[in-house]
Amino acid sequence: MHILLLGGTTEARVLAGLLHEAGGTHGIDGTGETGAIRVTSSLAGRVAAPRLPAGEVRIGGFGGPAGLAAWIREHAVDAVIDATHPFAERISFNAAEAAATAHVPLLALRRPGWVPGDGDDWHEADSLAGAARALDGLGDRVFLTTGRMGLAAFADCPQWFLVRSVDAPEAPMPARTEVLLDRGPFTLDGERALLARHRVDVLVTKDSGAAATAPKLTAAREAGIPVVLVRRPPVPADTPTAASPGEAAAWVFRRLGELTRPAGSPVR
Repeated sequence: MHILLLGGTTEARVLAGLLHEAGGTHGIDGTGETGAIRVTSSLAGRVAAPRLPAGEVRIGGFGGPAGLAAWIREHAVDAVIDATHPFAERISFNAAEAAATAHVPLLALRRPGWVPGDGDDWHEADSLAGAARALDGLGDRVFLTTGRMGLAAFADCPQWFLVRSVDAPEAPMPARTEVLLDRGPFTLDGERALLARHRVDVLVTKDSGAAATAPKLTAAREAGIPVVLVRRPPVPADTPTAASPGEAAAWVFRRLGELTRPAGSPVR
């Protein structure tokens, strides 16, 4: 069974590892039957030195849904798992269209979004441009953790910005900007110290829902710092979903059982 795993996220790496650790085989429903699992992880290539998952890896785009459908057919893919970042924009729609065109099943691995707690002062926005507008009156020293792309939305803002990203951002960006190159996971103590050291008085982030970057929200709550949170973009509503790598792995194993079960045998 050949799985195309659209990833780059922590969850995608964990899922690839789970399937890889299964040794390429997996018992089906206690019958003792086994079947090979081949996983190809596809990364967009937006990070210069990505953390690579276990198994086969390809880097780069497909050329839209038609190109993705062609790749699925050419490489005999049996199922597609969309484990891309919640803000990967078009890829989830491309995956849904390509899977339907190629007549293969699709699963979306979507991590839950963040939920505000007692003491949080959140201001939600639908876009980076909306987040830039929401900054008026909230603070003068902004901790911006929306990644290296899209900084043009804040280019005309008068505030001072601390921009944290994995790779160096490119212009245009705010006139008063300090860049911090770093990669999660981040600790609560580290985020507390960072907010205090840079005298941050407002945080801007996307609702990625990632546990590795959630400590900044706790640190902001403790410090009484408002948070401008960019909502997630829409995704295909009719795609089956899993909330964790474990759920997604179970889906793969069920699919493998359907492929390897002899014709006419009972489904346990």
